[in-house]
Amino acid sequence: MSLRRRHWLAGAAAALGTPWLTGCSRGSPAPPPARWVGASHERGHRLRETKSGRPPAPAATREAGALVVGAGIAGLAAARALQRGGVDDVHVLELEDAAGGNSRGHRLGGMACPLGAHYLPVPGEHAHEVADWLEEIGLRRHESGRVVYDERHLCHSPQERLFIGGAWHDGLLPPVDALPADEQAAAQAQYRRFAAAVAEAGAGGAFRLPTARAPWTPALAALDALTFDAWLAQRGFDAPALRWYLDYCCRDDYGAGSAQVSAWAGLHYFASRHGFHAPDADEAERDAVLTWPEGNGWLVARLAGPLGERLHGGALVTRIEERRQEVEVDVWQAATQRLERWRAPQVVLAVPLFVAARVLESPPPALAAAAGLLRHAPWLVANLQLDAPLEDRPGAAPSWDNVLYRAAGLGYVDAMHQSLRQLPGPTVLTAYHALGGRSEQDLEAARRRLLEVPAATWAAEVVAELAAAHPDLPGRVRAIDLMRYGHAMSIPRPGVRGSAALQALAEGGRRVHFAHADLSGYSVFEEAFFHGQRAGALAAVRLRSRSAA
Repeated sequence: MSLRRRHWLAGAAAALGTPWLTGCSRGSPAPPPARWVGASHERGHRLRETKSGRPPAPAATREAGALVVGAGIAGLAAARALQRGGVDDVHVLELEDAAGGNSRGHRLGGMACPLGAHYLPVPGEHAHEVADWLEEIGLRRHESGRVVYDERHLCHSPQERLFIGGAWHDGLLPPVDALPADEQAAAQAQYRRFAAAVAEAGAGGAFRLPTARAPWTPALAALDALTFDAWLAQRGFDAPALRWYLDYCCRDDYGAGSAQVSAWAGLHYFASRHGFHAPDADEAERDAVLTWPEGNGWLVARLAGPLGERLHGGALVTRIEERRQEVEVDVWQAATQRLERWRAPQVVLAVPLFVAARVLESPPPALAAAAGLLRHAPWLVANLQLDAPLEDRPGAAPSWDNVLYRAAGLGYVDAMHQSLRQLPGPTVLTAYHALGGRSEQDLEAARRRLLEVPAATWAAEVVAELAAAHPDLPGRVRAIDLMRYGHAMSIPRPGVRGSAALQALAEGGRRVHFAHADLSGYSVFEEAFFHGQRAGALAAVRLRSRSAA
C-alpha cells in the first residue's frame, strides 16, 4: 500500500469516527471478518510450475466423446451446443471448484449474492443464440407478435442512482444542476453533442452484438486505431462530468479507463445497446436488464445443471496435445493431488487466450500473436453482509445499482433489491472495483497489489469508500467476502477489435477449437455465449463427419 493511500484510508476512517477502520481505539469493536473466497491463486499458478519441469506420469487415463476446457459462459455454452449436436459424452474441466467463471454466484449470511457479473441486458435482434436459450428456459416468450420477458426476473425499479454533492440522484449521468456553476453550461452542451456523435457512429448497425455480425469498415478501423481519450480530445469533449462518466463506463464494461480502451470500444458501449441520452432529451425508457440476487450465477446454474457429474471442478489442465486421431489432455486434480490423462477426438478450449497458449503444445501462430496483443484487467468484488437497512441520504430512493461520483470503485448493487420481501431488512451489498487503471503500468501494479495486500486491508478500503454515502455502514457490516480476479477480462485496447489473429482463431481448427470472449476482445455475456455456441456446434459437426466416415 502506498503511503498516500494509507494516509487517505486512516484519514477517512478518522473523519467517519469508525473505530474498527482505524484500529487505534482501545476496547473498540473488532472489525468484521474478511476473507478471500474462490480457489487460491496458487492453483492457477501451478500451471507455470508444471511447464517448467518434467510432469509426473499420469495416475489414470480417461476417454470422452468431447472435452470442454473451462466452465465459464463460453465453456458452458459450448457443452450445451455439443449436447444439442448429438454428443452425449461431453465432459467439462474447470480450474475453480464451481462453474461460472466471471459469472459465479455466492451466499453470505444465508443470502444469495454475485461474485462477478450481475445482470444480462435483454438481448438485441442479432444475439439470437442467447435469445433462443432464454426462451428455452422460460425467461422469454412471444405474445401477439411481440417479445415478452418474465417480469419476475427483470430488474425492479428504481434501477440506478448517483451520489453527488451530498445527495442521491436518479440515473448515473451526473445531472447538470448538481455540478459546480462554472461546469454546467459546458456539460449540458457536450452531453448533447456526444449523444449526436453516438447516434451518428451507430448508424447502419455498425456496433451490433455479437461483433462478428457487425460490419467492419475503414471508419471503424480508424476508431480502433486510437484511444477513446484521444478521440474525445480531438472532438473537444473536455467537460469534467462527461469525461468522468465515460471513464466510469469504460471501467464498468471493460475493466480499464478511457485512456486504455479504443475509441471503437468507448462508442460501442453506447451504440451497441442503448445509445446516449442528454438530460434535456425526450425521456428515454431505461434499458430492461435481467438480474437476480446471485447475479448471473442464476444463469450459470441453468447452463451447468444438465452436465451433472460430467462437470469436473478443481481440474487444472496443464497440457494439451493434438494428435492424428485424438487430442490428449493432462489434468491435475486438486482433490486427489494426482495427474490424469484424458483423450477425446474433439476439444473446445474455452479459457483466456494467454492460458490456451501456455497449455497447448505447438500452438498456432495466430494464438501466440493474439495472446501477446491482449491485456487482462484485474478486478476485486467485495460482498458486505449488513445486519439491517442503511440510513439513506436525501434524494433518489435506494436502487439496485448505486454509484458514488468520482469514487475509485464502481459502486455497489443490493442483492436483496430483487427479493419480494415486504419490508427492508438484512442484505448483502456487492461492491465492484475494476483495477485496469489508465496504463499498462497501472494494471500490473494493481495486479501485484491484489495478490499481496491482505483481505482485511481491501475490506477496510471498500467500507471507507462507501461510508462517504452511508456513514452508518461500518457499524452495520457483519462479514465481508472478497473475490479477486487477477485476469478478469480482456481490455479492448487500440488494435484489438480489428485483429486478424483473433479472427483466425474464431474460424476453428481440425480437433481443437477456441471459444472465449477474448476472441471478441472484450468480455460480455453475449460474446462469450456466441463463441461457445459456435465452437461447440463446429466440434459436433466434426464428430458427426468422423462417424459418417
